Amino acid sequence: MALYSQPPMSYTQEPTTAPVEHRFNPYSDNGGSILAIAGKDFSVIAGDTRQSEGYSIQTRYARKVWQLNDKAVLATNGFAADGTNFVKRVKQRLEWYEHAHHKPMGLKSIARMIQTMLYGKRFFPYYVYNILGGIEEDGTGAVYSFDPVGSYEREACRGAGAAQSLIQPFLDNQIYFKNQQPEAGSEKFVPGNLPLSTVLSLVVDSFTSATERHIEVGDGLEIYVVMQKGRSADDLLDEKKLAPGLKVEELGALGEGEGERTFLVRQSLKRD
Repeated sequence: MALYSQPPMSYTQEPTTAPVEHRFNPYSDNGGSILAIAGKDFSVIAGDTRQSEGYSIQTRYARKVWQLNDKAVLATNGFAADGTNFVKRVKQRLEWYEHAHHKPMGLKSIARMIQTMLYGKRFFPYYVYNILGGIEEDGTGAVYSFDPVGSYEREACRGAGAAQSLIQPFLDNQIYFKNQQPEAGSEKFVPGNLPLSTVLSLVVDSFTSATERHIEVGDGLEIYVVMQKGRSADDLLDEKKLAPGLKVEELGALGEGEGERTFLVRQSLKRD
């Protein structure tokens, strides 16, 4: 029995170093915010131009909003490299579709395609929150919001990004009329019936207030306005109806023929 009274040395020696856990995390949050609001015959999609990491500003002009075709505009927020790569792949698929079918893809179909692309990468997802805005086949404005793995829904408005906690409650109150009561004898509040000039003012107010609170938001504001085909743009081009400081530029058609009209509205934001 004495032969087995002591356990072998390999069982009694203590490890000389603690175990090391190895991780691979390629993601980063590059700040900024995006939002979109759907109107009766238009859609407004906006984003700021600051790109940061923590409290370090990497660049003061980084696009977050992209025109896909004459009907659709996509806003991305989260990991900037993933966002740029994802937009590139979406545009590539839209180009293939147009070559194969000789017509641009509709907004509803683009939303479904984006959902499929995001869900297909769910095990190593794009760290990007997407908001798609544009004009549907029936001429109405529409907004689709997505999470990084493809869950999506159509909404009247949606905000995302660093200042989402500030912007979304404001939009809920002003677009969905949450916690508001119509005056006696007036019509019931209906989301999506606000005029374009009012929507633009709400967008500017949203980003102006977010810039005051978040270092991740600021520098510049880019607003894309997609209008129903044949709709007058007088309310957008009339400087008296716009907030001061807005610069309006009409973008050319991306496809063949005359489609919906798309405008780019720019404004400077606070620089810190």
